[in-house]
Amino acid sequence: MSESDTSAADAGPFAEQQRLFKLLSQDTRHLIIQELLGHPAHLMSLAELEYMTGKSQAAIKDQLETLIDAGLLARYTYEPNERTRDLPAQFYGFTKRGVEVLHDYKYLRGLPVARAFYENTRKTEKIERHESAPRPELPDGVADALDFDEPELDAGDRDIDR
Repeated sequence: MSESDTSAADAGPFAEQQRLFKLLSQDTRHLIIQELLGHPAHLMSLAELEYMTGKSQAAIKDQLETLIDAGLLARYTYEPNERTRDLPAQFYGFTKRGVEVLHDYKYLRGLPVARAFYENTRKTEKIERHESAPRPELPDGVADALDFDEPELDAGDRDIDR
């Protein structure tokens, strides 16, 4: 098999799907994606990602760069926070291509579950401050793709002993 035959085989009909599957299934990247899906704004600071994934900032930064290079995530800046000591200015969130890939791989079906896990995680004061910090808006197509109707629960719905 010549070198050109090898590269042709690598570019087969399933090469892109295999590359994306590998990209999405790596442990830290998968956790980052799940946490971003669960976050109310779908934009998280590095400190929030570190806390919620349980991974080191170095590991998260490395995987964020991989996801950014693949076009699935972007770094979003909220400039007014750059002058505020206790609030993050840099956030990570999905791109239009990112939500298209997540849709294709059925990740968006898990939005309600991801939100429930996120909401039911105990957070430190610092993480709550980061979570409530002002942040930039996601592009319309991205925000629309991540929007879902959260169910209204009344007291009777919460009673699991019925």
